[in-house]
Amino acid sequence: RASLAVRYNMSLEECTRKLCGFFKNYFSAEYVFDTTFSREFSLIESQKEFIERFKNRNQKNKPLPILTSACAGWICYAEKTHGAFILPYISSVKSPQQIMGSLVKDYLCKNVFDFTPDKIYHVCIMPCYDKKLESLRKDFYNEFHQSKDVDCVLSTSK
Repeated sequence: RASLAVRYNMSLEECTRKLCGFFKNYFSAEYVFDTTFSREFSLIESQKEFIERFKNRNQKNKPLPILTSACAGWICYAEKTHGAFILPYISSVKSPQQIMGSLVKDYLCKNVFDFTPDKIYHVCIMPCYDKKLESLRKDFYNEFHQSKDVDCVLSTSK
């Protein structure tokens, strides 16, 4: 939203209203969500993870410091270049994109909708190309329902 609002010289609120209308009118989207909520949720979960690790800091499987990032490119880089050495330090908290995918496909299906996650096509619009790779990770695929948390990622970059 922010990059589009700046590009078209609109307020964030005006851009949000136009985007919601656009997706609902032209793509028949039933719901449009903002990842601000899932970003806050990610921060809260990161805080909980830190407190748990700090309390248990003498255990080898929960070392400090915790390395965390919502940047899918950084996570991929860390895993590929530093492998097993760095993995114990990387936070287990999902990125805001994937948290929103879990909320839409898991929580809403169980508590609001009357259907399974494979009946929802969840699209995220993100400012980074690496978010597409993140959505393809096996960690974010529900074998039982044969469904990804995020089905498609569109980028706002040129």
